[in-house]
Amino acid sequence: MDRYLNIIALNIPWPPNYGGIIDIYYKIKALHALGIKIILHCFEYERGASPELESLCDQVYYYKRRTGLKSNFTYLPYNVYSRKNKNLILNLLKNDYPILFEGLHSCYYIGDPRLKNRKKIFRECNIEHDYYYYLYKSTDQPIKKIFFMIEALRFRIYQSIISHADLILSVSKQDQIYLQEKFPDKPIAFVPCFHKNEQIITEPGHSDFILYHGKLSVFENEKAVLYLIKKIFCQLPYKCIIAGMNPSSRIKIAAAPYSNIFIEDNPDEKRMDYLIRHAQINTLITFQATGLKLKLLNSLFAGRYILVNSAMLAGSGLDSLCIVEDKPEKMIEICLQLMSQPFNHKILKQRKSHLFPIYTNSYQAQCICELIYE
Repeated sequence: MDRYLNIIALNIPWPPNYGGIIDIYYKIKALHALGIKIILHCFEYERGASPELESLCDQVYYYKRRTGLKSNFTYLPYNVYSRKNKNLILNLLKNDYPILFEGLHSCYYIGDPRLKNRKKIFRECNIEHDYYYYLYKSTDQPIKKIFFMIEALRFRIYQSIISHADLILSVSKQDQIYLQEKFPDKPIAFVPCFHKNEQIITEPGHSDFILYHGKLSVFENEKAVLYLIKKIFCQLPYKCIIAGMNPSSRIKIAAAPYSNIFIEDNPDEKRMDYLIRHAQINTLITFQATGLKLKLLNSLFAGRYILVNSAMLAGSGLDSLCIVEDKPEKMIEICLQLMSQPFNHKILKQRKSHLFPIYTNSYQAQCICELIYE
C-alpha cells in the first residue's frame, strides 16, 4: 500500500545550498528512496521551479509569497503571514494524507479547523524567537533592529501554534528539551539534520590550511567570521581560508590587511567539497546555540580536525568528535598544535562508530516513517 505525505517548505528546496533548505531537500530524497509518495508545497522566494524536485515528488505545488511592507501590518510573524496563500489550503484539502510543516515559517494553516482531523507533524529547525532576538541584539542597523525585535516578539507568542501538531521533530537535543517543557503532552523526537553525505570521506593525513565555511551573507556567520579574523586567524602563521556564499564588504575589509587570510567568494560545490575535505582544521563557531548546524555534520563526514566553540555543539550529541574551546588564545594554541599533527585512522574510526547509523539520512528517514505511519 502506497504511503503519501504532504510537505510544506518555506522555500523551493533546490538547489540545496543553505541551512534548512539542505535539511528539507535531503529529507525528501531519503523519504523518496523508502517509497514515500511526496506532495511538495513550496513558496517561491528568489528561486524557480525545479525539475529535480519534480523527479522526487509525486506532485509539486509552487506558491507566491506576500512579501513587502503590507505583510508587516499583522500580529503574526512577517515570515509566517507572508506565506499565507489560499491555494495552499485548497490543495491540502484535496487529500487526507499526513502533513509535515517545515519550520514555524510554514505553519500558517497548522491550526486551520479544516485540518482538524489530519495528522500534522511539525519539524522544528530553530527556536525562532531566540534567533530573531539574537539578530536584534547583534545588528547595529536601526531599521533591521526594529524589525528583528518585533519579529522576535511575534514568534514568541506565535510558537503556541505548535500545540496543533500531533508530532514534533526537533533538530537538536537541546531544542527537544525546550519543546518538551513547552508542550509536555506532545510526542517529541530528536531527528538530526539531513545532509548530503552518504558516507564518511575524511582522509587521514595533513595539509597546510585552516578553513571556515558557511553562507557568508547570513548575519550569524558574518559575526563568526569577523571574530575569527580579528581574534584568531590574524595571529596564525598559516593560510586561513574563509569560503562561502556572498561575503559582505565588512568581511572583505576585515581580511584585507592580513596576507595569510583568503576569501573564497561563492565557490562551486566541487571546490567547497575539496576545501572541507583537505583543510587540516575546520573551524566552526557560532554565537547562536539553537537550530541547524549543518556545517558541523558536513565537516565531520568529510573533514579532518574540527575545532568548535561550545555553542556550535549545543544539543548536537557530537561533543566527543570535536575539539571544543571558547577562549581565542586557547584556540590559537590548538591550531598551532593541530597543524603539525596528522589526522590519523584512530580518530577516523571513532568518528565512524559515533556517526553511524544515527546521523545517516536513511536511518532518520526510517525513523520518521515509523513515527508517522506505524
